[in-house]
Amino acid sequence: MGDDVLTALLRPLWLIDIFHSVWEAGGSWGVKGEADSCAVVHHMVRGGCVIAFEDGSGPVELHEGDLAIFPHGTAHSFSAERGAPTTPLSALVPSVRPGESGLVRVGAPPYGTTMLCASLRYSPLTGPGLYGELPRIIVLRRPMLEREPLLMSTLAVLPSEIARTAPGARLVALRAFETVFVLSLRVALEQLTEESPALRALRHRGISKALMAMHGSYAEPWTVETLARRAGMSRSAFSQQFRELVGDTPMRHLTSRRLQEARRLLSETGVGQREIAERVGYRSQVGFHLAFRREFDVTPGAFRSDRGERAVGGEDSGGR
Repeated sequence: MGDDVLTALLRPLWLIDIFHSVWEAGGSWGVKGEADSCAVVHHMVRGGCVIAFEDGSGPVELHEGDLAIFPHGTAHSFSAERGAPTTPLSALVPSVRPGESGLVRVGAPPYGTTMLCASLRYSPLTGPGLYGELPRIIVLRRPMLEREPLLMSTLAVLPSEIARTAPGARLVALRAFETVFVLSLRVALEQLTEESPALRALRHRGISKALMAMHGSYAEPWTVETLARRAGMSRSAFSQQFRELVGDTPMRHLTSRRLQEARRLLSETGVGQREIAERVGYRSQVGFHLAFRREFDVTPGAFRSDRGERAVGGEDSGGR
């Protein structure tokens, strides 16, 4: 069942490029990264660091051999110790271009910490689907990794492989990190469900079926009753378990999924609003208009117009 969920998680994603680097750090050091539309991987080759998030939630310590995955590129800092002053990532790596790699040093010698980092960029033309349900960070500890021979062997050869300039090096690096990413998610779904309600929901036999239905077939006229039947649960048990694990009601979650897709279509395509409403499951354009405004505090037309103006302004000013 976990494999089925993993396939559903990754089916919409199309990884298209990568930036990877080896970090060496020493002394009291800290780096602050911004949110990015990519998956981020940190592997502690030597030493350790502390991960902190902008919302002030508890820090996460990484030790030698640990692997951290940030499925959504959530903004975070990583440093030698808690409370260490941080330097913006953009100041250390000012011209990150996909497909490139490099050595980054931070702090002062001797450099006792070595970390392998990668940003896996997926195509903006595909919606995240069920993938959006993953937690902001997944940490695989060294003992857990050591029980996964393929994952361990891939991590072991990555530093030497990404340093090569042989033909196809860029593609090989992308596929190697993609393998690490997929294997890490499989381990998380199999072994970390007790640590994360989100992973527990994806692993739950009934709730995962409902989530796959919502994210894969969001335009269908789902009701709580039909979703409960898909999950193989009673209506009351399904509603209670869904709220406990997902943190929302089934219909509210479905609405959010539909409107996220509508926002993506408005932003990235020229599809008309009436067709978008139909594509995401609204039989009434008025109903779609009202729901979109409630969700994002802007009408669909104003949202699309604003995005168009930003794109033109960016081009005029030389922005990317």
